[in-house]
Amino acid sequence: MTSIPIRRALLSVSDKTGVVDLARALSEKGVELVSTGGTARALRDAGLAVQDISDLTGFPEMMDGRVKTLHPKVHGGLLAVRDDAAHAASMQEHGIGAIDLVVVNLYPFVQTVAKGADRDEIVENIDIGGPSMVRSAAKNHAYVAIVTDPADYPLVESGETTLATRKRLAAKAFARTAEYDSAIASWFGFADQGERFPETLPLTLKRAGPELRYGENPHQTAAFYAATGAGTNLGARGVGQARQVQGKALSYNNYNDADAALELVAEFRDAQPSCVIVKHANPCGVATAATLGEAYAEAFACDTVSAFGGIIAVNRPLDGETAKAITGIFTEVVIAPDADEEALALFAARKNLRLLLTGELPDPGRAGLSAKSIAGGWLVQSRDAGRITAAELKVVTERQPTEQELADCLFAWTVAKHVKSNAIVYAKDGATAGVGAGQMNRLESARIAAWKAKDAADKAGWGAPRTIGSAVASDAFFPFADGLLAAVEAGATAVIQPGGSIRDDEVIAAANEAGLAMVFTGMRHFRH
Repeated sequence: MTSIPIRRALLSVSDKTGVVDLARALSEKGVELVSTGGTARALRDAGLAVQDISDLTGFPEMMDGRVKTLHPKVHGGLLAVRDDAAHAASMQEHGIGAIDLVVVNLYPFVQTVAKGADRDEIVENIDIGGPSMVRSAAKNHAYVAIVTDPADYPLVESGETTLATRKRLAAKAFARTAEYDSAIASWFGFADQGERFPETLPLTLKRAGPELRYGENPHQTAAFYAATGAGTNLGARGVGQARQVQGKALSYNNYNDADAALELVAEFRDAQPSCVIVKHANPCGVATAATLGEAYAEAFACDTVSAFGGIIAVNRPLDGETAKAITGIFTEVVIAPDADEEALALFAARKNLRLLLTGELPDPGRAGLSAKSIAGGWLVQSRDAGRITAAELKVVTERQPTEQELADCLFAWTVAKHVKSNAIVYAKDGATAGVGAGQMNRLESARIAAWKAKDAADKAGWGAPRTIGSAVASDAFFPFADGLLAAVEAGATAVIQPGGSIRDDEVIAAANEAGLAMVFTGMRHFRH
């Protein structure tokens, strides 16, 4: 039998959105309503006849509502296999009536944590009876329907359910209790107990929207899942929570590249107007300037070839002038805190361009975890929230950096943090001059970055590349002097690097001989 009439329904909800309308629809179909506490009051206030759970069980709700549905007359009515003779006999012997529908949404645990409640209030919002009923009803989905989301009320308001509907609702219910328990376990481990890496990492992911068109390549399938839970900081707002104003749905690669762009531009959220252009998860141009339009022009000039079909992120609301410049070439995605009416109108003429508005940019120094899947498991680490100030730098050469060189060093270092290793970044006057990413040795990264700077100069007709008089950042130490010497050949006058190589003395000597100023950070930024 696949279609079952609903004769008795148990409703117990903390979020009462739509529950009165559902109860009225069921009552009109002759369904007996059983309810608890505040839900029962809401139904009676609406003029509906409802039986209190205490009348069903013969026990009062007690202990401030902690004990009300944990009773055989509830769970027997949910778990009984209707066409099993022994189960039917037990129901008859103990006066247990069948319950055909359970409507439950759980205590607002995550919301209670999010509002900064104290520990006692948080613990009090751990639901016990609700998840128990959900699991009982979901297990017995052959006969019982379980609804945990008000959006699903229309599926049961007809007064009967099919097996297909009950299976779908059961799957959703088990996912809901898993998510709920994960949030509780996360809070206990991370926030309450202060564990950095608990023995079990409870993590649930919720699919946001439909499946993506395809994955990294067309033969792969993909979807975007948002992290849920309390206390893990894995669910920080980002690209997935941005408002998409226009354009096609984001692809897998769009998400990946847009995340890279947003994380880098967030480093400049308190700086002058700044622009980041990303291609294949690596920045190909970054700049800060007096206006957003100037910042875009400077970032674009760094690599006009790679910028085609790239991702652009800015740290200020978009204005019409900047939007006009951006629409001069094909761009996949533009990310900004906001956009004015002129900018929105200009982008609207580019129907394939995806515009994402984030509101406030993420905090680059936020705590939290990052995770990466490998065969057989996951690698989990704290986020790379490391930042360096001028006061923390150690000058290791005979020549001190000038004020401008120091500013360019810190700018290049910030960008290098977001470039795939081995990373070399040349910067001058608050703009990248050349970026070398993802090479197997640091020397090649230095050479590629210098070549790209020369190519940019040739295309712009500057006469000389911007690496002349630039600062160069290396995400990890120079293991040999050759990479440094390549930077010297490119015209760099200042270097920022972590230090820590067994050949530091050799590298420092080469810098002194070339008249460079070099500073050590004591911190590296590998990015794989």
